[in-house]
Amino acid sequence: QVQLVESGGGLVQAGGSLRLSCAASRSIFSFDLMAWYRQAPGKQRELVAAIRRRGSTDYADSVKGRFTISRDNAKMTVYLQMNSLKPEDTAVYYCRVSEWGSDYWGQGTQVTVSS
Repeated sequence: QVQLVESGGGLVQAGGSLRLSCAASRSIFSFDLMAWYRQAPGKQRELVAAIRRRGSTDYADSVKGRFTISRDNAKMTVYLQMNSLKPEDTAVYYCRVSEWGSDYWGQGTQVTVSS
C-alpha cells in the first residue's frame, strides 16, 4: 500500500504558473509509473503527464510545451510544473502511481484558471 497526498493547487490567472506535488508515504524508487490525471466537471478523467521509472515521459498534446513532470526519489515526490496556464486547464488534478500491477490514487487537488 501507498498513500499519496497532492498539494499545490489553487486559483491562478491565465498565463500564470503552478507546481503540483504528489508526496508518497514510502519510497517511489520501485514505482513503474507515476502520472498526473485531471478531471474537469462533466468530463472524463484524462491523462496529463506520466513519468516512468527510468525517466521517460509522456504528455497529453494539450499540455506539451507547457507542463513538465518530474520525480525526486529522495523526497518520494512527483511534481507537475504547469506554465502558461489556460482556463481549459481548470480541473481536479490527481496523482496515480503503478507498482507491480497495482494502482494507487491521491485525493486530488483543485486547479482553477481564471480568464
